[in-house]
Amino acid sequence: MEGRAVARHKKTAADLGAWLCFEDEAGQGLRPPKGRTWGRRGNTPVVQVTAAGTKRVSMAALICTKSGHRSRLIYRIHLDRGPAKGRRKGFTETDYARLLDAAHQQLGGPIVLVWDNLNTHVSHTMRELIDARLWLTVYQLPAYAPEFNPVEGVWSHLKRSLANLTKHSLDQLTALVKTRLKRMQYRPGLIEGLIAKTGLDFQPP
Repeated sequence: MEGRAVARHKKTAADLGAWLCFEDEAGQGLRPPKGRTWGRRGNTPVVQVTAAGTKRVSMAALICTKSGHRSRLIYRIHLDRGPAKGRRKGFTETDYARLLDAAHQQLGGPIVLVWDNLNTHVSHTMRELIDARLWLTVYQLPAYAPEFNPVEGVWSHLKRSLANLTKHSLDQLTALVKTRLKRMQYRPGLIEGLIAKTGLDFQPP
C-alpha cells in the first residue's frame, strides 16, 4: 500500500513536469555516534567527548529527482545552543519554507514534495505557506514508512562518518557536518544509490 502511494506522487510529478523531492530532518549533539575502531589487544579504546547539555546541530535535507536530470541533495543547518528564553529549537515553518524556496530557485521548476507527518509539517501555518506557493504540491508519507524516504540514508551515511569523533564545541561540529554534507552533494552516485535503496521505481510511467 505504501509503495503504491509513493508511486502516485511520482506520477503526479511526471504529469506536472516537476521535481519529486523527499524531505527529512535529523539532529546531532556533541556526543558522537559509537563506531568500531582499532586498539591494543585487551584495552578498550576510550574517546573523551563533551556532552554539553542539549546543544545540537539540527539538519533538514531534500533529495530531489527528475527524469533526465542529475539527482540533487539540498540541505539547511540550524544550531540549537541549549535552553534560553525566546530561543527557538529546531526548524520552524518559516525555516522549511525558506528551504523549499531555495530548492525551487536551484531546481528551476515546480516541486512535488513528500515528507512525514511531523507536527510542523502539518500545522495551519505550514498549510498557509504551502498554499501561497503555486509551484509546490505536498504529500504526506504513509505512517511508519521511513524506508521509502531516501533522505534517511543521508543521515545514516553522515552519522557513520561522525563515529567516535571528538568535537568540543558546537561550531566545530557544525563545520564538520557542513563539510560532510557538501561532499555528499558532489557524489551523484551516492545520491542515486540512496534513491535506489528505497526499492521505488522513479522512471516516468
